Amino acid sequence: MHSYLEFEKPVADIEGKIQELKALAAEDGEEVNVDSEIERLKTKSSQTLQDLYGKLTPWQKTLVARHPDRPHAVDYIAGLIEDFTPLAGDRKFAEDHALIAGIGRFRGQSVAVLAQEKGHDTESRLKHNFGMVRPEGYRKAVRVMEMAERFGLPLVSFVDTSGAYPGRGAEERGQSEAIARSTDKGLGLSTPSVAVVVGEGGSGGAIAIATSSRVLMLEHAIYSVISPEGAASILWRDSAKAQDAATALKITAQDLKQLGVIDEIVGEPVGGAHRAREIVIDSTGKAIETALKSMAELSAEELRKQRREKFISIGRTLG
Repeated sequence: MHSYLEFEKPVADIEGKIQELKALAAEDGEEVNVDSEIERLKTKSSQTLQDLYGKLTPWQKTLVARHPDRPHAVDYIAGLIEDFTPLAGDRKFAEDHALIAGIGRFRGQSVAVLAQEKGHDTESRLKHNFGMVRPEGYRKAVRVMEMAERFGLPLVSFVDTSGAYPGRGAEERGQSEAIARSTDKGLGLSTPSVAVVVGEGGSGGAIAIATSSRVLMLEHAIYSVISPEGAASILWRDSAKAQDAATALKITAQDLKQLGVIDEIVGEPVGGAHRAREIVIDSTGKAIETALKSMAELSAEELRKQRREKFISIGRTLG
């Protein structure tokens, strides 16, 4: 049973009627034949879902990007990375479970992996700090990037965070500096790099591991300098205006592709990634494979030059 979002209520109502009919048929056995009515409702449900997802607003896309059942970083790693070996700690302070890092094999090729993990239930969300990375997490990211350079490994990053952790301890340990160093290291990396925004791409917390040669984004993911709620609180002093902020911020994959901030949109099934997890993970894998192949023959200097021009171009476009 799916967890329905507020705007999906028409679909939830139809699905509820289908369950009622199935229960009625189970009680009365062969006396009541509801098969034709169930099929009619299933068709109506599918069409309603298609109509809703064909015209999602930026705010509705935000809700889909945050859906609790959406595939998370651990799902992409499990589905795409073989022999994954996690690497812990920044060799300076501590391990940060919000940022998963390690090495493995992607479709026969050795790769380094960075991934922000939100968690899927109360226990795992607390463990992973809801995907909000602390300074030691970004310093771990730099450590893994340096390892990728040393061994000539392409870097694959899965981005899914509402933002870097804003707590006092993180600030005391140099959050801004850690984000800046991770961003700088990503920009100057001598190996191919691909980042995929699979859910939320929030602020510098996302950019720190997304300054890649190729930036991909799932169809209903969001990527923004600030959350819609945060922007609404600053601009209008009213978080209730988050829907207006979501539209103004241009946070959708479609807007960002047009602006040149991302390179490719990875399609999602009707109803979002949470309704067909395996399909989305496979599509993401194919997009990553294509991106890596396009850079296979480039030298370190060509990679750095292309990446530099890419991000300078974004600044010119948005400026």
